[in-house]
Amino acid sequence: MYCPAAFRQDDLPSLHAQIHASGLAIVTSSGAQGLQASHLPLLLEPGEGEFGTLYGHFARANGHWRDLAAGAEALVVFSGADAYVHPGWYPAKAEHGKVVPTWNYIAVHAWGQAEVFDEPERLLKLVSRLSERHEQGRPQPWAVSDAPRDYIDSMLRAIVGFALPIRRLEGKWKLSQNRSSNDQAGVRAGLATSASPRDQELAAHMNPTD
Repeated sequence: MYCPAAFRQDDLPSLHAQIHASGLAIVTSSGAQGLQASHLPLLLEPGEGEFGTLYGHFARANGHWRDLAAGAEALVVFSGADAYVHPGWYPAKAEHGKVVPTWNYIAVHAWGQAEVFDEPERLLKLVSRLSERHEQGRPQPWAVSDAPRDYIDSMLRAIVGFALPIRRLEGKWKLSQNRSSNDQAGVRAGLATSASPRDQELAAHMNPTD
């Protein structure tokens, strides 16, 4: 990922927080089947390894897992808030007009080689934890144990799990840090007053007290 120094995020807790907040990740790799990309919900164990370990599962019918099992390196992309930046938000536009549109965004990239597994009890633990995470806070959270065990067993046979220790981790917080403080304030105000919740989310990340 191209990442000028002004946008680089090296704070591990911030990177982990963004991974946790992203929900759906894109797992990519290159192997015998060429380039592959799968959209998967993942769990992060921050205390496992130098940068943490990611856990997830593929449908067994998705041949992508075979490349990982063969040792292919994976790149996992976590996308955060993003927004178009209107040039009119820069006070510099009125001063000299030397401004152009851009796109601000937050992204985390993680690299590693995965261990693939299909032991039923290990898969059951993984899918239970994934469900618990995404059901958290609901009035009547669903649990894996709510479904008949023979049905769950058949579902487990249809997936393949993986553990991916992160060996390299990069974050990019492109939030107009390369502009003057006045231009940054103009972008922040423009995004904050947008009708788009995603724009407003990005504006919150530009809060000068953060």
